[in-house]
Amino acid sequence: MFKKKRMHHGRKLVISTDRKSIVAEQIRTVRANIKFAMKDKECKTLLVTSTSIGEGKSTIASNIAISFAQEGQKVLLVDADLRKPTMHYTFNKPVSPGLTNFLMSNWCLSNILKDSGVVGLDLITCGPMPSNPAELLGSSTMNIFLEETISLYDLIIFDAPPLLSVADAQILSAKCDGTILVTSSGTTEKRNLYKVKEVLEVSNANVLGLILNHFKLEKNHYYYEYYGEKD
Repeated sequence: MFKKKRMHHGRKLVISTDRKSIVAEQIRTVRANIKFAMKDKECKTLLVTSTSIGEGKSTIASNIAISFAQEGQKVLLVDADLRKPTMHYTFNKPVSPGLTNFLMSNWCLSNILKDSGVVGLDLITCGPMPSNPAELLGSSTMNIFLEETISLYDLIIFDAPPLLSVADAQILSAKCDGTILVTSSGTTEKRNLYKVKEVLEVSNANVLGLILNHFKLEKNHYYYEYYGEKD
């Protein structure tokens, strides 16, 4: 893949590798809160996004997906960040074929699905990066993709680009049952949160909640960094 050897290390899938950790317990709490927030409406599609890059949305999306799969649900995790995809690194899979093959070249769904290595969790990577990501995500073909996957899975989780960078996440938020926003403790500016709030209101997104990432507790309490990985 590269002329010179470059190692891409998978992100911290702690919900799978260290299920008794504090972080894993927090992910299970997030799972419970998602179910509680959607108790009056079935949640089939969930969007995970952030205000800007480097806030850890991709790591959190992966861990949430694994958590629901561990509960016995049939889950599909989709890398909908068509500009800076990372899920293929996280799960050590090839980036192609993937979502863009379906959207641009009419590939069958079965031909782009990948085994994540986690029981109950399938994966769709980005595929070849396109020149028109926003248009693809807002297309009628994307609606067909949603219809097909909703009929096959209990939950589809989309890892989307940051909201303030491009229009992609806003477009997807209007199509999904729920949206989760990831922010980074100590770095996300309040003014950006207000901007994100306005963006999501315009798209009539159903915001289920906000996850504060990279948060450190005092050493005289339980001490940990929520996640050390960036997008």
